[in-house]
Amino acid sequence: MAEQAAVNPGGEGEGGPLRASDLTRSRTRTAWLLLLPTLLVVAVVAAFPLGQTIYLSFTNERLADLQGPEWIGLDNYRRLLEDDDFHNTIWVTVRFTFITIIAEFILGLVVALVVNSQFKGRGLMRTAMLVPWAIPTVVSAQMWAWMYNDIYGVFNDLLNRRLGIIDQNIAWIADPDYALWAVAAVDIWKTTPFVALLLLAGLQVIPEDIYEAARVDGANKLQQFYKITLPLLVPAIVVTLIFRTLDSLRVFDVFYVMFGARRDTMPMAVYAQNTIVAFSRTGYGSAIAVAIFLIIAIFVVIYVTTLRVERS
Repeated sequence: MAEQAAVNPGGEGEGGPLRASDLTRSRTRTAWLLLLPTLLVVAVVAAFPLGQTIYLSFTNERLADLQGPEWIGLDNYRRLLEDDDFHNTIWVTVRFTFITIIAEFILGLVVALVVNSQFKGRGLMRTAMLVPWAIPTVVSAQMWAWMYNDIYGVFNDLLNRRLGIIDQNIAWIADPDYALWAVAAVDIWKTTPFVALLLLAGLQVIPEDIYEAARVDGANKLQQFYKITLPLLVPAIVVTLIFRTLDSLRVFDVFYVMFGARRDTMPMAVYAQNTIVAFSRTGYGSAIAVAIFLIIAIFVVIYVTTLRVERS
């Protein structure tokens, strides 16, 4: 048997399939052993808090409640369905997500295409474009809040006093008509470099031979973009959309720094935090957090399904 396995190690006879199966099982065991520490960390850091949050969402838990939580079943979720404030936070979050995702994708694609081309100083350009993304969100949000100020802000000074585009100063943050667009601009300015970086990684793996063949066939730049670049960039685009959509749906810091807990500009994450911390309603706040998790999960399923279709 050993001689047969040595003569025919990979396929036919009794030794080949057996050895291949043993090798596959050995690799599988090794993979699970290597993944085990990571899975344990995920279980402790993510799975346990998630399970505790789901449990608390079925109780009337309150902070500093000495009597302890009582099981109330689906009451929190029924209340959530009738909560107009929560419905408004969903609308604010979804609008913010669509505005930022569309703008960041378009601008990020333009930046990625420019940086991917050959020109002098390209390395410096790639480094400089990451500066907004490297600044902590709290710092950039406060910086933009000062620039938006209706008395001493740089935007009103530029648009009103210097260029004369507007007749009077605008309270960009206080005015509900401008507030969402103002915070979206902050997120677009900060996150567009990250989107460009992800798309640039996708552009880097497209073989140059394909473009050379297209140029030989007489295809112009626009045709190359639509027929070669975009189709081959689809996996990178889907991954980028997944990252940015998840970040936008659970946005917290930039809204909290610029608006606090203002009702007309409150996203879902700020509403959950405000319910738990400001009003001490841990059970109801946990139900809000679970609802946010389910909404994000829906988007994940949509994107993963799209990615699977593109690969098939």
